[in-house]
Amino acid sequence: MKFEKTTLTGSFIITVSRSGDSRGWFARTYCAYEFEKLGLNTVWVQANHSFSSERATIRGMHYQMEPHGEVKIVRCISGSVYDVIIDLRKNSPTFLTWFGTELSAENMKSVYIPKGFAHGFQTLAANTELVYQHSEFYTPEAEAGIRYNDERLNIDWPLQASTISERDANHPLLLSSFKGL
Repeated sequence: MKFEKTTLTGSFIITVSRSGDSRGWFARTYCAYEFEKLGLNTVWVQANHSFSSERATIRGMHYQMEPHGEVKIVRCISGSVYDVIIDLRKNSPTFLTWFGTELSAENMKSVYIPKGFAHGFQTLAANTELVYQHSEFYTPEAEAGIRYNDERLNIDWPLQASTISERDANHPLLLSSFKGL
């Protein structure tokens, strides 16, 4: 596994290596020892799987408020997405900065998302699936979001949105008084 720092403090792109032969291939997608060496979370209490049928679907930007903030690892297992994270930690040098990268079944990359980040994605292909590992249990009363098209963030989505849920389309815009997590 190869860990590359992103432009946002504490987040990483994780690239796995495949070993293969005539039968196919094998890849290790998680190793507690390697995560621990970097001081990253090694305890996962929940795993989720999402499916989006249409290309250009946007999901996000989601996070859980403290004390239920969560660390996530997100990986695409079918299709491809433009994955976006936003640093909402008010004491971070990258506060209110976003980072985006392509995750696909082909490139087998994952994103490690620290606590205090919002997360979302846009599908670049139809029939796209993501798997998530979470460090905290989903807590509905702690659920929050930021509007995907907030002008203050100016996220450069690669495609015009084809589908977005009513909930995600109506997340609040950032206010100039936003204090972060």
